[in-house]
Amino acid sequence: MKLEHIGIAVKSLETSDDLFSRLLGRENYKQESVEREGVKTSFYKVGESKIELLEATNTESAISKYLDKNREGVHHLAFSVDNILEEIERLQSAGFQFISTEPKEGADNKLVVFLHPKTTNGVLVEICQEKN
Repeated sequence: MKLEHIGIAVKSLETSDDLFSRLLGRENYKQESVEREGVKTSFYKVGESKIELLEATNTESAISKYLDKNREGVHHLAFSVDNILEEIERLQSAGFQFISTEPKEGADNKLVVFLHPKTTNGVLVEICQEKN
């Protein structure tokens, strides 16, 4: 397992892209909408990991609800694994609870699941696997 990306909830992708481009000295390598999740994303490579900026595209999205309660900032940590189904089984056996154990398509060509923050010290953790 390795850190794949840090997800950051933002109010404006345009404003945040400008900020992160200046901060990192490079442009994003990809923008993508995930309609099912109601988000638009922007990705930056940082060493072997990435930063994912997430802007809500509707008021029902998890990012919109998060920003209603919190300020902009770190939303989740994502870890990549070789086999997401084996990792779900391992983590369940270790006592972790999931928001859903059914992997779904996420941004950046990934299958994803999320652990429930109540079992991870309040941190939303994403487990992801590259789609074949």
